[in-house]
Amino acid sequence: MRRDLVIGVIVSALIHGGVAVGSELGKRHTKKVVVKEETPTVELIKMPEIPPDEPDVVDTGEPTAEVSPIAPPSLVDVPGVVQVDSFVQQIQPPPPPNMGKPTGTITIPTGPIRGGGGKGFGEIFDIKNLDQQPVARLQSKPAYPFEMRRAGINGEVTIQFIVDTNGDVRDPFVVKSSQREFEAAALQAVSKWKFRPGRKGGKAVNTRMIVPMVFSLNNDE
Repeated sequence: MRRDLVIGVIVSALIHGGVAVGSELGKRHTKKVVVKEETPTVELIKMPEIPPDEPDVVDTGEPTAEVSPIAPPSLVDVPGVVQVDSFVQQIQPPPPPNMGKPTGTITIPTGPIRGGGGKGFGEIFDIKNLDQQPVARLQSKPAYPFEMRRAGINGEVTIQFIVDTNGDVRDPFVVKSSQREFEAAALQAVSKWKFRPGRKGGKAVNTRMIVPMVFSLNNDE
């Protein structure tokens, strides 16, 4: 019986010792383990530059064709501007002795005209009798008649008018014309002209003028 008691005490001691050891081992195993994570870094490697491929030159043995410059197109049958001659009074030369006057001409009296040449104008002088001739300040170009332009017809109109002391055109009329279709356009243009009046003796005077107006179409080839 005594031996059984001793065995019981030993077994009890072993049991309590095993529990204590197990408890200590449990504490050791439950200790937290902290792992430091390193932040990953990415390093970019610069790729080497690859030169572009050069096209292969194929020698065909054929000569290269030269490109000739293209000439710009030319304008054909373009209506030209109306040409207005300078203001020079045309005087018909006197006919030879014992011969009649040539047909189709107009005799213009010379010297100052009183009355009749222009109503209410007073004295009217020819250009050749002035100290200073009228000078054009504004000349509107006449419109080319449509029918004449379409038909390709050139023409000329001679117009007589008076430049008054203010430089305005007064009493224009047609002396002669190659075609009547040009007359209206010529008169309309001349009536809008402005002049610096002619002068005689230091004063502005009325001046009679005759102007040939040429209508022409320039053909540029």
